[in-house]
Amino acid sequence: MKRISEAEMGGKQAEASNPRDRGSSIWCFLVLLIGALVVTAAALTILKYLHFSKNNEAHPINKKYADALELALQFFDVQKSGKLVDNRIPWRGDSGLQDGSEENLDLSKGMYDAGDAMKFGFPMAFTATVLSWSILEYGGQMNAVKQIGYAYNSLRWITDYLINSHPSENVLYFQVGDPGLDHKCWERPETMTERRPVTQVNTSFPGTEVAAETAAALASASLVFKENDPDYSSSLLTHARQLFTFADTYRASYSISIPQVQGFYNSTGYGDELLWAASWLYHATRDDSYLRYVTELNGQRFANMEITTWFSWDDKLAGTQVLLSRIIFFGAKDMPTVENLDLQMYRKTAELVMCGLLPDSPTATSRRTDGGLIWITEWNPLQHAVASAFLAVLYSDYMLTSQTETLYCSGNPYKPDDLRNFAISQADYVLGENPMKISYLVGYGSRYPFYVHHRGSSIPVNADTSCQDGFKWLYSDDPNPNIAVGALVGGPSLNDSYSDTRDNVKQSEPSTYNSALLVGLLSGLISTSSVVKSYT
Repeated sequence: MKRISEAEMGGKQAEASNPRDRGSSIWCFLVLLIGALVVTAAALTILKYLHFSKNNEAHPINKKYADALELALQFFDVQKSGKLVDNRIPWRGDSGLQDGSEENLDLSKGMYDAGDAMKFGFPMAFTATVLSWSILEYGGQMNAVKQIGYAYNSLRWITDYLINSHPSENVLYFQVGDPGLDHKCWERPETMTERRPVTQVNTSFPGTEVAAETAAALASASLVFKENDPDYSSSLLTHARQLFTFADTYRASYSISIPQVQGFYNSTGYGDELLWAASWLYHATRDDSYLRYVTELNGQRFANMEITTWFSWDDKLAGTQVLLSRIIFFGAKDMPTVENLDLQMYRKTAELVMCGLLPDSPTATSRRTDGGLIWITEWNPLQHAVASAFLAVLYSDYMLTSQTETLYCSGNPYKPDDLRNFAISQADYVLGENPMKISYLVGYGSRYPFYVHHRGSSIPVNADTSCQDGFKWLYSDDPNPNIAVGALVGGPSLNDSYSDTRDNVKQSEPSTYNSALLVGLLSGLISTSSVVKSYT
């Protein structure tokens, strides 16, 4: 509906100069005025809901990435636990309804981690943090292709769970299910009957990294929901503050405090999560104590300045460096000198990370396949490629928005477009421009994995199976009967090969955190636009 300008309104009044038409013209004038006010109010409502997109101008949409984003977001519906509402995946049903009940908690929501029915709080919280970051930076693009509602819904499905998993200040339940029991079964979540114990960290058995990552998730999500649900946002922030205090006061790795969890998502250290969480709390609160925490108080101890790392569920340093760089890009003018200098070191390290990603940089990493994919580990190799590309498109947009024209790598100049082109190369590899000519995003294109390592996807909905006899579906020669729409599988070997077999766990198992990173990357590539200079 077109908004009526003052010039147009004047024209309407001129046409009504005949006394016989004056009454009807006044009526038309009032109708048009009311219509204009309604349109204006509607526009303001949308802007309030989409506060993160208010600086984004309209740009051409890249249909390839928009289509891929629509698929990628559906994988969160594949992974949901609990009482499902308006779920888009027809072969999924309610599950995990009693999770947490043995501790009088409702832990029914949240998401299953990968191809099993486990809820691992550490990577799940990381999934939520990345989803929040993606929405805050690229919510406008998501909205332009009608996907923002699904992103909000998926994020809240996790944050509802995380709130319930934090029943008191110094207690956090971080795991539902016993991986030993769970992995002895091959069954749909809807039919599982084995016991699902819950595991907590507390003052006697602390877990700094899982508590800090959960704090980061809730702090970042509080920014997402701040405008359209302030009460919920406030609750998220309260939990985030408490969890950060708990994580920082009782410093110990959860993998050491609770040795039985070392088999899955074993942490390599907690310093990065403390910096990551404090960075998000600073953005959420503008409380300078969190900024001092990451700079003069703990920067030297935990930040590993000028040493590059790979962003992942376990290592948040590269993400923290990029996140803190945005303060330098958009708002460090009035900052105390010490903090400003420390932030400049974070930005310098972020630049080193970016220079390592650019393929023709003097400091380019050699850890790539011949097909051009960043490749760090044989287990779930796409995680690092997609994570690196996500950070690159973010940094590129920070440069564009701040009118920073050049990134220097050992004296060689590079433009924001060079970072964006790197990100595009990784996204295109994932979507099929690779030596195997296969899309690693399930459902995208005509050739993608059909034997995904995923229990619910591999077992027919009407199959009557129990824990043990379901393994016949793991080893079946038939393709999965249910498509795990939007799943990003683990990915190829160093030689760019991929074996589409269900028991090839290293390559064929998807995960929610892979999908969150892909959502961020694709959202950033949908169109070229500026990012907001402040989340608040």
